[in-house]
Amino acid sequence: MEEVAVAARPRRPRVERFSEAPLPTARGQFQVVVFREAGTRVEHVAMVLGDVSGEGVPARVHSECLTSEVLGSLKCDCRDQLDAALDLIARRGRGVLVYLRQEGRGIGLGNKIKAYALQARGHDTFEANRLLGFPDDLRRYDVAAEVLRQLGVRSVDLITNNPRKIAELVDAGVPVRRRIALPSPVNPHNTGYLRAKREHTGHLIELAEPPAGDTGRKAG
Repeated sequence: MEEVAVAARPRRPRVERFSEAPLPTARGQFQVVVFREAGTRVEHVAMVLGDVSGEGVPARVHSECLTSEVLGSLKCDCRDQLDAALDLIARRGRGVLVYLRQEGRGIGLGNKIKAYALQARGHDTFEANRLLGFPDDLRRYDVAAEVLRQLGVRSVDLITNNPRKIAELVDAGVPVRRRIALPSPVNPHNTGYLRAKREHTGHLIELAEPPAGDTGRKAG
């Protein structure tokens, strides 16, 4: 884990706590909490385990990736990161995963598939977004910061490889005590994607070679 400098500039609330319930999972019983962005029907989810009020809460801020997490795509490491973060939280018996509904680094599912078509023609993930008229990354993390505050989190040990995510949470008023790295399993389909993230956006990616014969995706 890496120590991270912290600063804070609180912002006004942007979400409302809409509904919640206990949720039994293969990793234990979490509390699932749905937050709705004010003035919209956009809903984000927090998976909460144990008492997360206070300092140094293990936390993952994770953006939706239907293609990987539901359809089993091997083009990225999103499902691997989601699973690894939930595993870590379960092992520690305390933590929160904030699941943000911002598919395709914020461009939406339809445009993401258009970007996939461009990638099939040889462009990397960032070049494809630019050819569609989008910046490299449209995601925002101020909503996640407000979710964490409403859950009583005062500072986090952030599970991430993305330095921008650290900076934006801190800027939104959530101190980050340290970074917890997430190794990214490599397969023949995601190597270029992972390298592009390191080169274009400075992701601190630790590439983990899968066992022989493993494609980098767990069954189930």
